Amino acid sequence: MRGSREVVVVLSLLGLVPLAPAADYQIEANIRYSLHPETVLDIVQARAPALRDRPGVIVIHGGGWVEGDKESMLETFCLPFVERGFVVANVEYRLAQVATAPAAVNDVLEAAKWFRDRAPDYKVNPNQIIVTGDSAGGHLAMMVGMAPESAGLGPSIKIAAVVNFYGISDVPDQLQGPHLQRYAVAWVPEQPDRMALAKKLSPITYVRKGLPPVLSIHGDADPVVPYDQSVRLTKELKAAGDQAELITVSGGQHGFPPDEMSKLWPQIFKWLKKHKITS
Repeated sequence: MRGSREVVVVLSLLGLVPLAPAADYQIEANIRYSLHPETVLDIVQARAPALRDRPGVIVIHGGGWVEGDKESMLETFCLPFVERGFVVANVEYRLAQVATAPAAVNDVLEAAKWFRDRAPDYKVNPNQIIVTGDSAGGHLAMMVGMAPESAGLGPSIKIAAVVNFYGISDVPDQLQGPHLQRYAVAWVPEQPDRMALAKKLSPITYVRKGLPPVLSIHGDADPVVPYDQSVRLTKELKAAGDQAELITVSGGQHGFPPDEMSKLWPQIFKWLKKHKITS
């Protein structure tokens, strides 16, 4: 088993990795999956030796493609999966101040391939790798699950399911009109064929039959990413013949407090079990 509990303790004392008493886990931190300084990921898994192959989950942080880091995902998103027997790949990627679109998408597609290629090293079942993320991370998670290799954005791997927390499925909608957001403008700045690029980076562009199941979780009072984006995505996926569900958080804003998340996780794992993704 790679890494050690001591590494986690030392990092926690330095304020880099918060400890969570609910899970006995270990982290192999900052593994390089591509050529850029930012393209690193952490493998987070139970400390106990694995007796059989386990499901894997690629976790991608949000922050509007302009901020955020993988460390912020540890307690809220990674550990709930570790506690249920998953191996987590917690991914960092290039933000807009380093490289504008499509760099973040390129990076997460490379990270997904890295994890898939090394599944045997971590006793991960390659047929049970899912992807999740929140906000811009939800967008990137959907791109990992939905973008074909023919899009020219990076490698495509088989994903078993996508769990999308209030992610952006329609990028052009955030670049103009009433839903314009400054973070989207920073990520996709003015350039020739800007809207064509934005469409190429939109998960909703790639709706077609044969996609993995997609579960979206979205608050109907989200002031940042319109709730209607997840409504439309779910409707179009179903119309294409795919399996898609939407959990609506009544009155939910952009992100949910811990008590709401504690209600959501059982629903998420029930949905995953329905699709035969379980440890």
